[in-house]
Amino acid sequence: MSAAPSLLSPPCATAPGWLWRALRHRSFVIGAALSLLLAAAAMLSLVWTPWSPYEMNLPAKLQPPTGAHWLGTDAFGRDVASLLLVGARNSLLVGVIAVGIGLGLGTALGLLAAARRGWVEELIMRLADFSFAFPAIILAIMLTAVFGAGVVNSIIAIGIFNVPIFIRITRASANAVWSREYILAARACGKGSWRITLEHVLPNILSVLIVQVSLRFAIAILAEAALSYLGLGTQPPQPSWGRMLSEAQERMFQAPLLAVWPGLAIALVVLGLNLLGDGLRDLLDPRLARKR
Repeated sequence: MSAAPSLLSPPCATAPGWLWRALRHRSFVIGAALSLLLAAAAMLSLVWTPWSPYEMNLPAKLQPPTGAHWLGTDAFGRDVASLLLVGARNSLLVGVIAVGIGLGLGTALGLLAAARRGWVEELIMRLADFSFAFPAIILAIMLTAVFGAGVVNSIIAIGIFNVPIFIRITRASANAVWSREYILAARACGKGSWRITLEHVLPNILSVLIVQVSLRFAIAILAEAALSYLGLGTQPPQPSWGRMLSEAQERMFQAPLLAVWPGLAIALVVLGLNLLGDGLRDLLDPRLARKR
């Protein structure tokens, strides 16, 4: 038996009509454009930057924007545009891995809780509730105290913080699917819980997970910037938007643009990912799509 269409996701999500609606959705288009800008900056930094982001030139420090340095230089004479490009790569890397950890573990545990019920579900949900007591920043401080500051500990902290969120969302969405009639038909055909989960439940909650991934991605980038600002995230000499803000606060009156560029980059990326998530929610939910 093939997976039955669900009320949670549109049956023609890949049809040309969906693409046409997506291009007409203002939030989706703006969010996708800003998100693609982040990805393009990260990819570009792999092959080219205007200057080396690690090369210091103290005689050229704190220069305003010029033809040679498009966004000026920082207190060590490094090119700000190059730092922003490489910082975009680090933010993208942290976001992808941290959200991937939360998505992988959280989805698996949420599906397990919905499929098994009983004491298994109760144990998983109580563990999820317990992990909410340790926000990403608190968890990063704990990891730093034991293992030292670094980007790996930031990724682990943000990833663990995302796990209970995906557990709750997956379990709630999966429970709604388990109550459908076609699940009863699948059971009548002799399919076990895990086969039903993989063939029917998971495909029908993918739209919910996709929307949540985009929203959690924005929060992960913001959390990485906050941890780097506090000195717990990406360490020198690796560029980071959060640490650029931390270094700029000491020279707010001398060179205010040093705080403007990384702050603007963080704001645009978080805004873009949130708009993308809102647009995907509207496009992938058929009840919302019919209202547009």
